[in-house]
Amino acid sequence: MTECAVILAGGQANRMGGGDKGRLMLGDRSLIQRVIDRITPQVDAVVLNANGDLNRFDDLGLPVVADSVPDYAGPLAGVLAGMDWAAEQGHDWLISVAADTPSFPLDLVERLSRYDTPVVLAATPDPERGRVPQPTFGRWQVSLRHELRAALNDGVRKIRQWTQAQGETLVIFDEGDFFNINTPEDLAWAEQHLK
Repeated sequence: MTECAVILAGGQANRMGGGDKGRLMLGDRSLIQRVIDRITPQVDAVVLNANGDLNRFDDLGLPVVADSVPDYAGPLAGVLAGMDWAAEQGHDWLISVAADTPSFPLDLVERLSRYDTPVVLAATPDPERGRVPQPTFGRWQVSLRHELRAALNDGVRKIRQWTQAQGETLVIFDEGDFFNINTPEDLAWAEQHLK
């Protein structure tokens, strides 16, 4: 079984002042290059989901797909774009990762692939809530793309609203594995703590 991945970079980065958050530099590499470097060895193919002028990512050497749902419908729309691309390429499963999370686990795909449920999401432990889903990091059965498209067209925007209805499985990773960069303060912290 082959796996492909979509890097979700279609957001508006409002908390960072707009623009392409994945292009921010962390050390000597951009966030998105760090994500590419981490996911590529884990899968057979990678596609980038972005909106706007897709040619601005030509330097990355990846195919780029835009949301097919209008008005920045959120990460689920990016997953759908990835699913559509995966189906065209003949893949049955899609891995999703976020462009603003440069240090996700190197065994992400292997661990998510241990489960055959239609949607498998990463989660981290929390002493009060038990586990905290990291819903932009998941494994998605590509054949669900028609159901996802219908849900998005019906106004569903929250990932877990849809994934729970699909019988999701949550896989627990370490607490710090999914530190994402949403603010200038997050980037400053990452510059001090991430390698």
